[in-house]
Amino acid sequence: MRRHGRIALAAVAWLVLTGARAEVEFTPEEVRRILAHGPWPPAFARDPSNRASGNAAAIDLGRRLFADAPLSANGYVACVSCHQTDRAWTDGVPRARGIGPLDRNAPSVANAWLNRWFGWGGAADSLWMASLRPLLDPNEIGTTPQRVVERFKLNDDLACRYRRAFGRAPDHADETLLVNIAKAIAAFQETLTTGRTPFDDFRDALARGDRGAMAAYPDSAQRGLKLFVGRGHCFFCHSGPAFTNGEFHDVGVAYFVAPGRADGGRYAGIQALAASRFNLLGPYNDDAARTTATKTRHVELAPRHWGEFKTPGLRNVAVTAPYMHNGSLATLRDVVRHYSELNEERLHADGERILRPLKLTPSEIDDVVAFLESLTDRDGARRALPPLDTAPCR
Repeated sequence: MRRHGRIALAAVAWLVLTGARAEVEFTPEEVRRILAHGPWPPAFARDPSNRASGNAAAIDLGRRLFADAPLSANGYVACVSCHQTDRAWTDGVPRARGIGPLDRNAPSVANAWLNRWFGWGGAADSLWMASLRPLLDPNEIGTTPQRVVERFKLNDDLACRYRRAFGRAPDHADETLLVNIAKAIAAFQETLTTGRTPFDDFRDALARGDRGAMAAYPDSAQRGLKLFVGRGHCFFCHSGPAFTNGEFHDVGVAYFVAPGRADGGRYAGIQALAASRFNLLGPYNDDAARTTATKTRHVELAPRHWGEFKTPGLRNVAVTAPYMHNGSLATLRDVVRHYSELNEERLHADGERILRPLKLTPSEIDDVVAFLESLTDRDGARRALPPLDTAPCR
């Protein structure tokens, strides 16, 4: 026993003196799970439900409308009010504010085009429907077809760009006009894909067996990654290249908004989705075959959906604080600690019950945070955009 102890001490001394690293070893199953979180970035795919998807003229129009406060009921609020370019497409506050205060945290719109459902409760089944909802909500932007027509009348350049994108003048004061500007805004958001990260470099090096390149990834991040795909089982919900399964879960976060008022989460989302004429089963879906509407056709409301919220993607998560649907957790460390000390009594009794307290040590919490921070791309919170075309529209 003493001999083994001396050997262990000698090994530690050798590591310290030589600067050598004790490698984090991953099991074959852990390697498979790591590789499933890539490659990145994904190839772009047009949205068949949106004829403006991938259209350069629509993207240009959508970018301008995204920041166009005069469209709003009070003339001061735009999409960019809650999805800011210098805050990783969020607003940095627990609960967003449009024309009035809102109940939920503003999620980043980066990588939103990869989602299957949109919003914390999944009340939209397309990115353009998700872009339309705040335009109509009197607490957010609160515009109307009449106001949009007047806005275009006062801005010949914007009206010209609408004609370029949709082949007609923006003089029809009906809901088709609102749908079209939502589709243009969605086309712009489809261009907001985050860049490669230190994790992606490690993942690709692991795929090709390049231990030299793997060594550039910090030890703490590797240990955190091992917990993420191993004992922590975080990959169950945060799966795939965008680190989300796109589904809805009860994770033990309170869903009461105020005394006597609760946020129904997915339950309320399905109700709103089914009641809306703007869903993919409605008249504004540009996919003639309606293959995009299959998910909407088959979604079913169930009691367990109450208090479930969508699993967010984790790319650039370190620069999108605060966290959870209500912004109740201020830091990544708070989030990891929440799952480490999870109160199972707050979870639905009839839910999936895949969550268990992780019971992490302080150093393990540090490692998981280090891993999550390694999912940040080079631009971080300040998102770079190409220059706008300043030439007048003809």
